[in-house]
Amino acid sequence: GDLYDHDSLVKAIKQVDVVISTVGHALLADQVKIIAAIKEAGNVKRFFPSEFGNDVDRVHAVEPAKTTYNTKAQFRRIVEAEGIPFTYVVNFFFAGYFLPNLAQSGSAGPPKDKVVILGDGNTKAVFNKEEDIGTYTIKAVDDPKTLNKFLYIKPPHNIITLNELVSLWEKKTGKNLERIYVPEEQVLKNIQEASVPLNVLLSICHTAFVNGDHTNFEIDS
Repeated sequence: GDLYDHDSLVKAIKQVDVVISTVGHALLADQVKIIAAIKEAGNVKRFFPSEFGNDVDRVHAVEPAKTTYNTKAQFRRIVEAEGIPFTYVVNFFFAGYFLPNLAQSGSAGPPKDKVVILGDGNTKAVFNKEEDIGTYTIKAVDDPKTLNKFLYIKPPHNIITLNELVSLWEKKTGKNLERIYVPEEQVLKNIQEASVPLNVLLSICHTAFVNGDHTNFEIDS
């Protein structure tokens, strides 16, 4: 189905009973078209909106990430108001994106001499393998416990601070790195001065590594 072709979208959705959306950030608001198609099709038992990141109802973000998070939060309210059966997958950070370069914004590989750490490096963040996120998502499809609920993917061993992460890398390589700590005031300044996409990435990292938005709340049972 085509997101911008209602009839084709309805036709595709009528062939399934679960819809998993993975649209990019530029298309988040257009997921209302999926809602319209789901309602017309009338056979969907579960809808997974394009979440797969932070819990957008609990973040304390600055721009430009703030706008994206707000769009996701607003779409949640639409899903709920329309009575669509849902599951929100909250997996925090993708390990395959953040770990190979030790969360160095804009870097293609791990640091060799110096490592930049946002904040004091002691705030815990959550990193999940993409394959595991996919597995948990599929397992949630027919699990009644996840119906109209949040699915938090937060294994204890996947929760780690940047200082701990760097120490693990140093132990693995046998080489110590100079740690450069960036206080929040400077992080916010860097976000304002950076251009796209670096400012987006920095503002996302600010929520986790400075604000602690991965771990600063209790999950309701």
